[in-house]
Amino acid sequence: MASFSQWVSAARLRTLPMAIAPVVVGSAAAADLHSFHAGKAVLALVVALALQIGVNYSNDYSDGIRGTDDNRVGPFRMTGSGASTPATVRTMAFTFYGLAGLAGLALTIWSQHWWLILIGVAAIVAAWFYTGGKRPYGYMGLGELFVFVFFGLVAVLGTTYTQADEISGLAVAGAVGTGLVSTALLMANNVRDIPTDIAAGKKTLAVLLGDTAARWSYPTMLAAAVAAPLIFVAQHEWMWLMLLLLLVSIRPSMIMLEAKERGELIPVLKMTGLFGILYAVLFTLGIIL
Repeated sequence: MASFSQWVSAARLRTLPMAIAPVVVGSAAAADLHSFHAGKAVLALVVALALQIGVNYSNDYSDGIRGTDDNRVGPFRMTGSGASTPATVRTMAFTFYGLAGLAGLALTIWSQHWWLILIGVAAIVAAWFYTGGKRPYGYMGLGELFVFVFFGLVAVLGTTYTQADEISGLAVAGAVGTGLVSTALLMANNVRDIPTDIAAGKKTLAVLLGDTAARWSYPTMLAAAVAAPLIFVAQHEWMWLMLLLLLVSIRPSMIMLEAKERGELIPVLKMTGLFGILYAVLFTLGIIL
């Protein structure tokens, strides 16, 4: 029987900042519209965290049964390691999807925007078919696009809209920036896995771009993420604080560009998660100062 620590490891806690950041950014944008609501923000956070953990477990299950994880370098895998049965891992994934669905339904009832149910269903379907099903889109180079849409645009703008009943240009800029950071994290993960993904027939965007271009896309996305909210510096002069993130991005970017061994890229995931949290914090400070 798998231990609790193994389940925690397989949940990939280093990716959770990418669920927290969009809720913080979306809530900050709602505050800029004088409509911040703590209760709705908490529910949005539960949705985001449950979806992120759910997709981590479902990826563990789907990649594990396909054999993609047989020779992985990186986080512990429940299915690939044989620590748990595939069915149990799949059940855990859908348990968290269910939790996300319940929190999302509560948020929908509270906000009275019933069309959000369709967005929630789409998010769960997208989470499962990233690596699940007969033709997973994550195996066709579309993973980054869906991460940008759901962990950037949908998560941020959905958070703002449920609180403020509207969105703003600043919210859109924050959504684009947050989406790019999440996409950069996935790219770092996929660059690390290029050799094993090629062997398994998994054509991620990193595989399609090739090693060099995929590595360079990482600092490019972080720089674009920083630039997005600077469009509104005339209205929020403290948004210049976002430029501090360029300093934070130097170390992970250098590792991405220079690492020879794939295992050396593992710390980049943690660094990118930290970047995402700092992004949300500085974005918020740029609004409230």
